[in-house]
Amino acid sequence: MSRVLRASAIMAAGTLVSRVTGFAKAAVLVAALGSAQMGDAYTVANAIPFILFDFLLGGVLSSVVIPMVVRHQKHDPDGGRAYEQRLMTVGTIALALLTVAAVLLARPLIGLYTENWDSRRIEVAVTLAQFLLPQVAFVGVGALAGAILNTRDRFAAPMWAPVLNNIVMIGVLLLYYVTAGDSADDVETVSDSDLALLGLGTTAGIVVQCLVLMISLHRAGFRFRPRFDLREAGLGEMARTGSWTLVYVTITQLGFLVTTNIASAAGDQVGGAGNTAYAQAFQLFQLPYGIIAVSVITAMLPRMSRSVTEGDLGSIREEFASGVRLVSALLVPAGLLLMVLGPAVTVLIYSWGNNTLDNAVYIGNVLQVFGLALVPFSVFQLLLRVFYAFGDTRTPVFIGAGNTVVSIVLSLLSAALLPARYVVIGLAFAFTAAYVLGTVAAWTLAARRAGGLNGRVVAAGLSRMYLASIPGAVAALGVLWLTREVADLTPLSAAAMLAAGGGLGLVLYLVVGQRMRIPEVSSVVGMVAGRVRR
Repeated sequence: MSRVLRASAIMAAGTLVSRVTGFAKAAVLVAALGSAQMGDAYTVANAIPFILFDFLLGGVLSSVVIPMVVRHQKHDPDGGRAYEQRLMTVGTIALALLTVAAVLLARPLIGLYTENWDSRRIEVAVTLAQFLLPQVAFVGVGALAGAILNTRDRFAAPMWAPVLNNIVMIGVLLLYYVTAGDSADDVETVSDSDLALLGLGTTAGIVVQCLVLMISLHRAGFRFRPRFDLREAGLGEMARTGSWTLVYVTITQLGFLVTTNIASAAGDQVGGAGNTAYAQAFQLFQLPYGIIAVSVITAMLPRMSRSVTEGDLGSIREEFASGVRLVSALLVPAGLLLMVLGPAVTVLIYSWGNNTLDNAVYIGNVLQVFGLALVPFSVFQLLLRVFYAFGDTRTPVFIGAGNTVVSIVLSLLSAALLPARYVVIGLAFAFTAAYVLGTVAAWTLAARRAGGLNGRVVAAGLSRMYLASIPGAVAALGVLWLTREVADLTPLSAAAMLAAGGGLGLVLYLVVGQRMRIPEVSSVVGMVAGRVRR
């Protein structure tokens, strides 16, 4: 566990800075665009490049590419160098072709994710998409570089590169806010030149991120030389294995399509209760997941892939169980604190500029529901890596299909039964329910594949962590109640709630967890104490 903890701590530091600057970016974004029509137009347009990237490469990276690169590094006479060059060549060509096609098809792509929008709002979204879609190529090349770096146990650059992207974006958004003036959040009056600044500036941030990763890869010894002997690239094997991942991505994106259209319709009826509210709450929900779970997942997959190659199932079980316990040690209290302090978080971040206090509180209400999903969502992602380490990309497809069906059914019920203002909150609940059920199914199947996953040990550890977190959650709730009794909800009072309630809640959890002798909590406390003593 100490090995995972050290590797994860290095990545978590970069991810923490990335997420903090990311929230600064999100705060400026919502302040400039609001969380109503203009914010929704940008949110939809900026989501499409990443959806296309997922279709081509995103899911394949973790499920297929990393295990294949590890295998070639282990068995090829040149340590996999030629294979990496072929991989980068194929990826660059495919990404460039996809980007050109996407820009030409910007209008129908926007049409897929919008419902009942008027012609002007659609025009604004299409214009933004044409400037934003070139991100596909740079996101993809950067992701390939990051994957190769991970197989060489170089984790810092992929975690720190997004920081520069966020800094560039903050500067662009501030410039847009100043130059667009009163039109910054108004789809009716915003100019094409302001849209060009917003779209090209966003893309520029991704370009900077990609360059940082390529420079880091060069320093790690990779030399890119285009190679067109593609018969040696293993494309057939990649296609066979990756086809299931493509099906998985297609299924999950179908769920996203339904969610986006329902949120678009709700936002059209109630300003501030649409796509932007859902997207910003989801981004906040992913803060603890990104800092803690992603770091562990990134460090864990290459090692589990090597264990599969060596036929060491015991190491896989231990690696997975250790990862789940380590992740949950901090995600359990984080999830409960989000459920208590969600509106305080969003008021502090989003109640500025062109966004209203009520709209900021609404984002917090959505975040509270997402807090329920934090642990099951993170464990689910860890479980997928067990399948990927075995080269099994088919089983996650069926699990993902079940998740999507549950999510779509509950989302449609939310749209049909709930008032428009509560629809997005219902969408967050649909997401939560889908991942709770999906985690149960994934655990059952992964345990069969690995000969067990030390389930009793993990369950006992999680139970103790939840017990240890209850005093902290109650204390945070008390601080929340007391603050609301003596002051109105403002950014200043929200900051006080977070500092006092969140800080007290976390400290109580660590103290109680250490007194209960929860090993993972003790490891975290020991690591923090060691850093402080230095």
